[in-house]
Amino acid sequence: MNALVIFGLLAVLMLSGMPISISLGLTVLTFLFTMTEVPLESVALKLFTGIEKFEIMAIPFFILAGNFLTHGGVAKRMINFATSMVGHWYGGLGLAGVLACALFAAVSGSSPATVVAIGSILLPAMVKAGFPNKFGAGVIATSGALGILIPPSIVMVMYSVATNTSVGALFMAGVIPGLALAATLGGVTWYRAKKFDYPRQPKATWGERWKAFRASVWGLLLIVVVMGGIYTGIFTPTEAAAMSAVYAFICAVFIYKDLGLKDVPKVLLNSANMSAMLLYIITNAVLFSFIMTNENIPQSLADWMMGNGLGVITFLLMCNVLLLLAGNFMEPSSIVLIFAPILFPVAIKLGIDPVHFGIIMVVNMEVGMCHPPVGLNLYVASGITKMGITELTIAVWPWLLSMLGFLIVVTYWPALSLWLPQRLGMI
Repeated sequence: MNALVIFGLLAVLMLSGMPISISLGLTVLTFLFTMTEVPLESVALKLFTGIEKFEIMAIPFFILAGNFLTHGGVAKRMINFATSMVGHWYGGLGLAGVLACALFAAVSGSSPATVVAIGSILLPAMVKAGFPNKFGAGVIATSGALGILIPPSIVMVMYSVATNTSVGALFMAGVIPGLALAATLGGVTWYRAKKFDYPRQPKATWGERWKAFRASVWGLLLIVVVMGGIYTGIFTPTEAAAMSAVYAFICAVFIYKDLGLKDVPKVLLNSANMSAMLLYIITNAVLFSFIMTNENIPQSLADWMMGNGLGVITFLLMCNVLLLLAGNFMEPSSIVLIFAPILFPVAIKLGIDPVHFGIIMVVNMEVGMCHPPVGLNLYVASGITKMGITELTIAVWPWLLSMLGFLIVVTYWPALSLWLPQRLGMI
């Protein structure tokens, strides 16, 4: 009964147009004051201890690194390198977009940042080369979602905070699925380009490829700094985030010189605004999680499922449907912070690996970012292409269907996610 009251109140507040974070906070406070006898001192203590986790510090650093790279010329150099490698294939510029998104995702950790950085440069070039606007928009809107699966990933940090799962293991678990999804999206791009005979670029010489690689190498090295540092144990994921912010600053200001020192305060302010927004959501989500646990809702759900003989296959199918529906109304950070504390205990009780479950949630978030009405990538792509959301939705369908197929594979083939972290001894 209490669960129905909590979720009913949350749904009403959200449908009224209230921001997710405030809806969460009001739901918790209303329930605390009217239906429980929980002392406010314990709530205040939980609020403080919930956001003092070391892993949370990674979020503002990854946001800062992504902003330095987005405002700098790293994206343009990555696009040039990607085009030199695959531009001569069918749909070459589209394939270059997928590859550039995968590379930029590995240094920014954010999907919207990837869509903005790659899309604002590549989409006009694709239209100029003779590609339909819809084709370019479909490629970039869906490939940009790789930003939350290919590590480092802010959403993975959120999941770690909500469930106490190792961030390093999650990062490594995202590598192979991230590359597999990039290959899947690239395959759809190539097939459609060949089917409709879209333009191909002249084949670059090895000299041109080497020149493009040398120009982009400083940005690409950030992948080595972050992932290599975590893998070798030189620093933790949070320390890697701090290193990436410093490295991105040096790249943008002193090596590429695309960003002047006078522009740095603006980047810092933008990053602070984004970080404050996410931390406010986390704060309210911590309270929401506290209420869920205090009312024994996750445990009751687990007992009900076990009592009715619902196994792993049914539970994971239910999770996918629930998370995809949530993706219609909420952005990824909110979904993870609300649903992970509820679903995670059930998953553990059913014997599902916490790292594998985290990757399933992240892939669901990717799909949610590419479909209406609240798909963040669609709104960002809409701003770049000047296309309406309905038109964009039609444009992304071929890639979105392939992402749904990939979600099924990731859900029911745990080895795809767990092989690498197991080989590295992380789980």
